[in-house]
Amino acid sequence: MKKTTDGLYAKGVGEIVDQLRGEFIDEVKENLEKLTFLIDEVSHNKTELITLVEAVQRMAYAIKGQAHNYELPALSTVALRAEDYLANVKVYPPRTLDDIRLFVEAMTDIAETPDDDERDISKLVRSLPAKIRLDENSIEVRNVEVLLVMHHGAATHFVEREMQECGYRISTCTSTLDALPLIIRTKPDLVIISAMMPELSGIDLASGLAEMPATRNIPTALITSLPADDPYLQLLSKRVPIIHKSASFGDDLAEALSNLFLI
Repeated sequence: MKKTTDGLYAKGVGEIVDQLRGEFIDEVKENLEKLTFLIDEVSHNKTELITLVEAVQRMAYAIKGQAHNYELPALSTVALRAEDYLANVKVYPPRTLDDIRLFVEAMTDIAETPDDDERDISKLVRSLPAKIRLDENSIEVRNVEVLLVMHHGAATHFVEREMQECGYRISTCTSTLDALPLIIRTKPDLVIISAMMPELSGIDLASGLAEMPATRNIPTALITSLPADDPYLQLLSKRVPIIHKSASFGDDLAEALSNLFLI
């Protein structure tokens, strides 16, 4: 009798999750329709761009976690990229409206076909707009994906700017625990990890990426302010180059990129 009850209970839970997942997808579609309308309003100068930016930021923040919980990794990833695209930007270049439209169209396509097992997330993220530069200079963007696993702050902005000067496409993840599944899904061309991170240290993540079969071919570098002879750095896999936050940063970065065959 217990087995029958357990089976019914498990089936009931599955049906509830499917129902909640369906309701979530319907809600996402509805909100994306509102964003599409708002984009049209902005394009006809009926609404300010900042109103659209704030609406996209709110929706991306709401979607990314729930989409992950409902096993919608593509939707979660695009929402995260949309949020990161607009993060810490004070001046929005003319292309911002068209770029937001592309993010909304990508999320709409996923919501319409959420169970498309053939969708290549690593290819999908490369089709999305590159992150807005922190300055207004225009540089040709190369098809090289760089993921920074660092907290937002002055150091991150500095690294972003240096990498963007090279024409690389930059995205940021502020948690080493969130970074691992993101790296496996998106397969960036380079991962730069801050050594001092909570929960799982950057050294642990970098060493793990360098040794795991699923990620060992993804170039990875560690960035740190620790001195070169610090015992903690001796724990790092020898396959991972170190970039020091010091006067040698530029040289270290160039050497790391060269060793990883990215320049």
